[in-house]
Amino acid sequence: MELKILNPQPRYRMVPFQEPSPNGYIHLAAAVRPPSGRVPRPGTGAGKQALLARLKTLAHDLDDLGDVVKATVYRAVVIPPVVTGYARIAAARPARYDVVVLVETATPDVIGAVEDSEPYRQMLQAVQGVTKDVHVMNARCARRLGDVDKNRQGLFLFNYFVAEDPGVALELWEHLAGWFVVETGLDNSTLLQPIGESAYTFVNHARWDVSFPRFAARAFAKPSFRSYVSANLLLNRTGSMPAFYRLA
Repeated sequence: MELKILNPQPRYRMVPFQEPSPNGYIHLAAAVRPPSGRVPRPGTGAGKQALLARLKTLAHDLDDLGDVVKATVYRAVVIPPVVTGYARIAAARPARYDVVVLVETATPDVIGAVEDSEPYRQMLQAVQGVTKDVHVMNARCARRLGDVDKNRQGLFLFNYFVAEDPGVALELWEHLAGWFVVETGLDNSTLLQPIGESAYTFVNHARWDVSFPRFAARAFAKPSFRSYVSANLLLNRTGSMPAFYRLA
């Protein structure tokens, strides 16, 4: 399969990428109280709040390990209720994760040691104790537009991709990044590529200094999102399932 670009636009040119981060990643995602029906807002409750508090404590414990660069806990604020496009037919596991922990390790080689640590074991047990819908992905950084600032609040994206051809999907992501830079002001992004088995071809992580309504107006409300972004995803048999988060 070869990459095809529909409705090419010169202003959405390829953006310059930085060298990929040398870090490894553990992406731990759980559907604790995901949206129901057509409401995009995840549920809340004392049990979920207690879980988030526990995960934050364990994330601090992970930060103390020499092999860990940073552990960050996120809570979803918006998860689109309908899976569309190619993801609708290809996603074996729709991404409905309202709780996510991203553990950055010094290198991919030390991921196993971090997973064997007591704080991580307790973290995984805490999540599995409240839901069966848990997805763990070990990953490396395949592309980097810029580092995602996890030290301050913002609107965070985890975009879960599925694709018939991972190589084509990667090329497509490189092209579509230009649209997000121009139309949404994106200046950071790390593309997490799985090491080993995963339900997803890759997961994109990014951050904006805007509210979700403002981001939606900049992105989803624009005709070019459908004619350029969505159309090229579908043409290249690649699907995306975005979810938006805040720091917990």
